Amino acid sequence: MKKSKPSTSRRAEIQLLFQSYTGGFTTLPAAGLLTFLHTEQMEQASDEETAHSLIDRYEIEEAARENRSMTFEGFLRYMESKDCCVFNQSHTSVYQDMNQPLPSYFISSSHNTYLTGDQLVGRSHLDAYVCALRKGCRCLEIDCWDGPDMEPVVYHGYTLTTKILFKDVIATVAQHAFEVSSYPVILSLENHCNKEQQEVMAQYLVSILGDLLLTSPLDHATSGDLPSPNKKKKKVVAQALSDLVIYTESVKFISFSHSKVNQNGYANTSVAEEKARKLVKASGAEFVQHNQRFLSRIYPAGYRTSSSNYNPQEFWNVGSQLVALNFQSLGLPMDLNDGRFQDNGGCGYILKPAVLMSNERGFDPGSSQHRPKPTHLLLKVISGSNLPLPRTGKALDPFVRVEIHGLPSDCCRRNTQTVRGNSLSPRWDTRMNFNLSVPELCLVRFCVRDQTGLLSSEFVGQYTLPFTSLKKGYRWVPLRSRDGCSLDPASLFVYVWYS
Repeated sequence: MKKSKPSTSRRAEIQLLFQSYTGGFTTLPAAGLLTFLHTEQMEQASDEETAHSLIDRYEIEEAARENRSMTFEGFLRYMESKDCCVFNQSHTSVYQDMNQPLPSYFISSSHNTYLTGDQLVGRSHLDAYVCALRKGCRCLEIDCWDGPDMEPVVYHGYTLTTKILFKDVIATVAQHAFEVSSYPVILSLENHCNKEQQEVMAQYLVSILGDLLLTSPLDHATSGDLPSPNKKKKKVVAQALSDLVIYTESVKFISFSHSKVNQNGYANTSVAEEKARKLVKASGAEFVQHNQRFLSRIYPAGYRTSSSNYNPQEFWNVGSQLVALNFQSLGLPMDLNDGRFQDNGGCGYILKPAVLMSNERGFDPGSSQHRPKPTHLLLKVISGSNLPLPRTGKALDPFVRVEIHGLPSDCCRRNTQTVRGNSLSPRWDTRMNFNLSVPELCLVRFCVRDQTGLLSSEFVGQYTLPFTSLKKGYRWVPLRSRDGCSLDPASLFVYVWYS
């Protein structure tokens, strides 16, 4: 059961739904529940057995269970359970084809992974690696510098950021690499060490990681190219130190035509966000084709000394796999990253949509012409429940902003009206319509904000998920805090339809 005291606003909405399927009885028979699942929730695969299992799971009144029916309380429990979450629960496990070559996937990637704060005076800490790995991150950055007593250190060079030992970073990776995902971890080593300390680094990689370290090419169909994540399961791939670079060797990007002729399939390019943005604008279709063959890593601009982030969506739109963000910096970019990578079981690898992998026609994300018939998405934001109060303890004046993040032509946002002084059970009943030309690239972000002035508002909670993971019908949206933690029991109640 999601919460012991459901809000009156949502309760009234669910009561109406319940009564419209009871057929005049005081309880909802299994046949009525099945009709509800087919008609409202668009769960066409549901059958009598599904209805019976839901009654067994959510109904606590024995007489109703024996009669194969649901009381309103049982129906309410069901409506506020994970079975009615807006996020498709079958996507909480790995369900995508994991046997494609690595360039076919978006890979959860972090920048300056060792930092807990800014790039000038912030702390470097092993916990930052643990946090990133526990979020499903699969590409970690390690900036290596010569340290005293032949011990290489990790920090942001030429700054006042604190230093940690390279060997401790590798030990931390060994301990936590496969806690939440069994798919490969790529170590992006930014190497500034002298030859002697590079040898020390290589020794640590081999001695600490042992069998976890990929030290020789895998036997896979297309030699010279990159294998699939499945082939490298439970392996750590070092991206520097020549003898240990088996795959993902970093090379300088010159041009798409140069890469086409000269770049090896196992090599990757690292490009700063400003240069990548120019390439997206000038040669979007070429960028997409480049990323069908090669891995490309995008990293934040050097001027982002506060460790702020760019919007990752602009680079996912061209199929860049390693879109690296500062995981310690909270806000919209990390919300999008968390939303993108909660899909596919949170394993850190998301299969790119077919539109980015097709050779038939050049896909250009900057073009406004994509599909003759866009997908129509209808969202009805019905109500909220148990929204967290601000520090002042004063009731919120909440409104909901729904944002679509995808191709430039699909990006938009809509707001509900503001409800005054109601944190417990605000009711909006606002319909929103969106037309999406490439929905499979879109993320949907629900953001609750507190209206603090005529033109000002403050963040209350949010939830982001891929369009492809949206469930149709009446659904609840579990809200998360700025740092991505659950705000349970805070949630929204919505209706979703798309065609």
